[in-house]
Amino acid sequence: MDDNHYMKLALQEAQVAYDAGEVPVGAVVVCKDRIIARAHNLTETLTDVTAHAEMQAITSAASLLGGKYLNECTLYVTVEPCVMCAGAIGWAQFGRLVYGASDEKRGYTQFAPKALHPKTIVVSGVMADACGELMKTFFASKRSKFN
Repeated sequence: MDDNHYMKLALQEAQVAYDAGEVPVGAVVVCKDRIIARAHNLTETLTDVTAHAEMQAITSAASLLGGKYLNECTLYVTVEPCVMCAGAIGWAQFGRLVYGASDEKRGYTQFAPKALHPKTIVVSGVMADACGELMKTFFASKRSKFN
């Protein structure tokens, strides 16, 4: 399987979030070619600002593996992680982070580019257009409700 395959699965999770009225971010954790976690934003559902897709996926993956370090895992996420999520990704010591659309307003590369573990390999821009389009559509629909 390649990065596009897993990003498509993360996009499916983002669509679940979209359909539930959540900001459409999806995440998938892969370890040794096996999907061990899938998640999407739940901040509105749980009324919890920390319930980002990445945080949900990290918690699920660590629980399944029985340890807090995920250095043999890859996290696929549709949008560049925020600073909070980048910190958690760093503490979990992910082997790889693969994300789709960049986030110039809230992405970690803008505010905390050294938040990840130094050995984490980062791949950005995987299916960026599709990932970004879902976000644009979501926020356009929210704005249209106020106009």
